[in-house]
Amino acid sequence: MMADVAVSLAGAATVCRWDQRGCGRSQRRGPYSVEKTVADLDAVRAHFGWDRVALLGHSWGAQLALRYTLAHPERVTKLVYVSGTGIDADSTWHAAYQHNLRDALGEHLARWESLRDRDRTAEEDREYCVLQWSADFADRERALEHAEAMADPWFGVNFECNAALNRERSPDLSGQCETLKVPTLIVDGTADIRPRRSVDSLERALPVVSRVQLVAGHLPWVEDPTGFHTAVSGFLAGT
Repeated sequence: MMADVAVSLAGAATVCRWDQRGCGRSQRRGPYSVEKTVADLDAVRAHFGWDRVALLGHSWGAQLALRYTLAHPERVTKLVYVSGTGIDADSTWHAAYQHNLRDALGEHLARWESLRDRDRTAEEDREYCVLQWSADFADRERALEHAEAMADPWFGVNFECNAALNRERSPDLSGQCETLKVPTLIVDGTADIRPRRSVDSLERALPVVSRVQLVAGHLPWVEDPTGFHTAVSGFLAGT
């Protein structure tokens, strides 16, 4: 799903993408935890012999990239935080997200709910995910098309891994963020169904931070590729 990002940034950096433990082409073998995933990311870095890297994370990956940077600031040159949900408690934004999700699903809401509430076949898993992902795009006319592209090729979703990570209670990161000296770029889509106000406290906490808001949904590189490329490549180049 991040192939377009890799292509866009290939001129600005050597790009390495990885399938997290239990996801994509990686083996579905736990344990699943934030701590373990941070360690896995460090193992990928060490495998390539890179002393320091720039990190770009999207959505949950933005949280992961932030947690890695807080754990290993000496190993990160720059952090790009794309469409994350900030450092506040989920209770401050999740209800609004659920409302926005249902509203964006529109005519597909009943089908999505019926799939959500029953045991699904592999084919129905894919349909359920495509419907849910379609809510992440501001352009409703192309939303299903974009979501179908995210599911091609289809490796399935590891719902066990997802549930395990979501069960973890996030620590208060504000104090650590206030002392983080790694330059950070926050990139948002203004039409993201996850309220962007949830990221405001992260922006206030970070001492070296800039923020770019694009007219897009949860995947801003899909709906504003030029704006995304300009913001991220410029940040990585230091311009």
